[in-house]
Amino acid sequence: MATLARHLILCSSSPSQRRRRPLPPDATAGTQQQQQQQAPPQQQPSTTRRLAVAASAALAATATLSARRPAPPPPAMAAEAAVPPTTASPGTVPRWGTRSYVRERFFEPELTAEEAAARIRQTAEGMRTLRPMLETMSWKYVLFYVRLKSKYLGLDLTTAMAGVPAGRRADYVRVANELVDNMTEFDRFVRTPKVYESYLFYEKTLKSLDDVAEFLV
Repeated sequence: MATLARHLILCSSSPSQRRRRPLPPDATAGTQQQQQQQAPPQQQPSTTRRLAVAASAALAATATLSARRPAPPPPAMAAEAAVPPTTASPGTVPRWGTRSYVRERFFEPELTAEEAAARIRQTAEGMRTLRPMLETMSWKYVLFYVRLKSKYLGLDLTTAMAGVPAGRRADYVRVANELVDNMTEFDRFVRTPKVYESYLFYEKTLKSLDDVAEFLV
């Protein structure tokens, strides 16, 4: 009986001893390796966030640089600027409007009657290049070009009148005033903008330029 009781005591105490037994070192090392392997995926969101912030900063810098770039010149102005400069000969004038208006208006020598007439003809040629911009409704470029031409036109009309015969000056003044009025109305309707009225006074301006050019032959 004593042997049987001792055997029962040993059997009942062995499970508790097995539960209290510490884990072997190999099992602890394996658990640490699993934790280290699971750690990098937790850092992936922060890495992705840093990449997104860097991409946003690059896009913002690109947008800032593109905004600082100067706007391209109007097509008509670019066409005139592309013409190589040549030495002015009597009766002709180099391409104008491609440099500073203040320099050309106030600091360069005044034009003769023949040079003013040549510049009026260039104005007529330049105004005909506006038709594609009107068709595409590029109002900003049209308005810029018309106002630049108008700055020179009043002075050129007055200067070129010296080359008109005395008997035709009254008709020349009438046609020149019509040209200035049509240019003013064209500027007003482009600024609004109104499509039909802009086309109407554009054609009237071209006709007035042709009428003025007939007096300057």
